[in-house]
Amino acid sequence: MTLITICVLISSLSFFFYSYSYFRAPHMKDEFKRFGLEKMGLTIIILETLGALGLLVGLKFNFILMISSLGLALLMFAGLIVRIKIKDSIWVSLPAFSYMVLNAFIFWKSINSSI
Repeated sequence: MTLITICVLISSLSFFFYSYSYFRAPHMKDEFKRFGLEKMGLTIIILETLGALGLLVGLKFNFILMISSLGLALLMFAGLIVRIKIKDSIWVSLPAFSYMVLNAFIFWKSINSSI
């Protein structure tokens, strides 16, 4: 298993779990209220789910991997900006930053090599 495959699996499974949690754990919806994104919560979750699915499909089709990883990196960048705006601590903001970097790495690898 290659490094890119491991990164894709980690990112994809994490986003699937986060999406699932949105529907199962009430505190997840409360987080979107805290972010001031209550009305956009479902849209964001749908984008994350599509991105996670795209990462997996992208293991077979590189173009899908490029689009999905870039989309998730940008989504996490926006999430990081929101966390900075509401003055979350660095520790609380670390997951958004980490997934932004992880998906940017996947994107970079996908444009620099054929999988």
